[in-house]
Amino acid sequence: VQLQASGGGLVQFGGSLRVSCAATGFTFSDYYMSWVRQAPGKERNFVAAISAGGGTKYVDSVKGRFTISRDNAKNTVYLQMNSLKPEDTAVYFCNAVINFRSFWGQGTQVTVSS
Repeated sequence: VQLQASGGGLVQFGGSLRVSCAATGFTFSDYYMSWVRQAPGKERNFVAAISAGGGTKYVDSVKGRFTISRDNAKNTVYLQMNSLKPEDTAVYFCNAVINFRSFWGQGTQVTVSS
């Protein structure tokens, strides 16, 4: 299993960014995928998730601003982030739990300047 995150960068307050996570090594369409972020000096926290059927859930702080989606043909999960705030600055990781094992991508840095 490999998860390759990309698309991070530096963006101004109120800007938008889309991060992607390309998955290989498992039947992507069968699994729940999530995004988790880790701010400097803090632990990882859940951001958003999408089920195999397309159902979504979000942490309250990003509802209405972030959208998680998936393209099963491309084995990729996305996180569209709008109205970004400095407190969204973090390394964003994608995650998959397969057969009770948790797999992580390498993370992509998102920095929001004020």
